[in-house]
Amino acid sequence: MATEKSGTQRPGGRTERTRQAVLLATLELLAERGFLSLTVDAVAERSGVHKTTVYRRWKSPDGLVAAALDLGSEDDWAAPDTGSLENDLYGLAEELVRYFTEPDLRELPTASILAAFHSDQAAAALRGFYENRHARCTEIVRRAIDRGEAPTGTDAAEVIRSACAPIFYRLFISREPVDLKAARLAARAATLAARAGAFTR
Repeated sequence: MATEKSGTQRPGGRTERTRQAVLLATLELLAERGFLSLTVDAVAERSGVHKTTVYRRWKSPDGLVAAALDLGSEDDWAAPDTGSLENDLYGLAEELVRYFTEPDLRELPTASILAAFHSDQAAAALRGFYENRHARCTEIVRRAIDRGEAPTGTDAAEVIRSACAPIFYRLFISREPVDLKAARLAARAATLAARAGAFTR
């Protein structure tokens, strides 16, 4: 979902500082303007990096957005660990609701998803972001299996998709209100399906 800024960043010198400045400016402008109004010149101006450098390295708004979305794989985000499968999944669903509905947060993740419909590069980066999140969520299902809440062989990524899909459906398809009740319902349904063996390979 696209990405929240983190305190954990790659170490580096001037080249890395330039990269960070450009990509963070890209995220800011993506949230403010959306993908279709994003320009390389605007990113250069916002970041304070000469536009020749930006064009040479990232070439286009597509390249900038794809690289900026990749920042999500560098953060220090960790999956919830509450002691139960349902509550871990609720933590994920609650985070989605918060990111996509709170006024101070919702513009960037929403713009990131919309960008993926206009740019193959952005779509590939967004897919990579969620693959990274799925990998980090593997522990949720591993712990659930150890506690006897899900059978051995349960596909962790499918459990996570099942818990998150109803939130995205309400947000982007049916345009229904999304709240914490919806998050709880999605988590409970995914948990019951996992316990029944619906996601075993």
